[in-house]
Amino acid sequence: MSANTHTDPIGTILNDIKVFQAKPEDTAEVLELLIQTAQWLKSKGSTQWGGLLHGVDSHQTPEAIKRGEVYIFIQGSVLVGMVMLMQQASAWDRELWGDEGHENSVYLHRLNINREAAGKDLGEAIVHWADSGIHFSGKDRIRLDCIANNEKLNRFYLNCGYTFIGSATNASGEFNKYEKLVKSHGGLKRTRS
Repeated sequence: MSANTHTDPIGTILNDIKVFQAKPEDTAEVLELLIQTAQWLKSKGSTQWGGLLHGVDSHQTPEAIKRGEVYIFIQGSVLVGMVMLMQQASAWDRELWGDEGHENSVYLHRLNINREAAGKDLGEAIVHWADSGIHFSGKDRIRLDCIANNEKLNRFYLNCGYTFIGSATNASGEFNKYEKLVKSHGGLKRTRS
């Protein structure tokens, strides 16, 4: 990733990692990071994100980038992480969460850390940024789901202050649902479009 590609960060985490809203020209690199993570998960015996290895992206990342819902984290010129923050519930979200509560929720998907940057609390920093570093008008909570049988990942979200809401099953497996209320700053507003 060229350091000149992004010049206007919307935030900074861990002192030197810049936060940017992904642009369409970032799509190939974002997808490459997702696929690398899916390959790493597979090497660990997990089927999580396995669809990406077969060209199936349940969260339609390229379209989410075009809608401004993907945020990337760059250290120097290296893409070290990403997260998707969706203001509208996707078909996936509606399947797992049902029909209620979507109007005031942001959905966190595809939290992803470059394996070369792993082990430095980057995941926690990204989750913290997602719930306090950016705000969306009319939204007072962040929802997410994760595969139910990954104890470490479930513990991670609990340690990040998310509340376990329940479990749901779809064709991809069983998922645990988590939610976190976010603070209102005189009316939530999206700080960057």
